[in-house]
Amino acid sequence: QVQLVESGGGLVQAGGSLTLSCAASEFTLEPYMIGWFRQAPGKEREGVSCISSRAGITYYEGSVKDRFAISRDNAKNAVYLEIHNLKSEDTAVYYCARAMECRTRGTHIVIETAPHYPWGQGTQVIVSS
Repeated sequence: QVQLVESGGGLVQAGGSLTLSCAASEFTLEPYMIGWFRQAPGKEREGVSCISSRAGITYYEGSVKDRFAISRDNAKNAVYLEIHNLKSEDTAVYYCARAMECRTRGTHIVIETAPHYPWGQGTQVIVSS
């Protein structure tokens, strides 16, 4: 499997906004579901959002759905995650990945990736108060 490359993170004040990008240089993203995940210091990686392939159906973890927006631009071969009204709890390394399945279970998102998925470096988001 080929890794995806995340970018767009940085140090942002609480209440600000960021747009994270997910790109692939060696294959086309269009046929695939893409999920965004994050891993905060000392915590496990968690899924936050996912977008289906061509139909662009979106899924969100309940705790972020009012502030996060996922989108894709197949012409640019990229998937984006907009984060608005950033909070300290958004501080994490954010990753994107090809998803085998995305669904919601109640208010929670479930994003399944392939076993032993080759995670990329991620992009660091630090929210200062």
